[in-house]
Amino acid sequence: MTLWQDPGTWIALGVSALFVGVGWGMHRVFLKILKNGSQSPQEHE
Repeated sequence: MTLWQDPGTWIALGVSALFVGVGWGMHRVFLKILKNGSQSPQEHE
């Protein structure tokens, strides 16, 4: 049995890809927030 036929390998690769994708998305959001600054603060109730 090779490494690429092991289901655990694909699960690990999928989880890693998910974390990379989420990290990239959060990075984009944080950069957008930092570039815009806090010009329009949101009111909290």
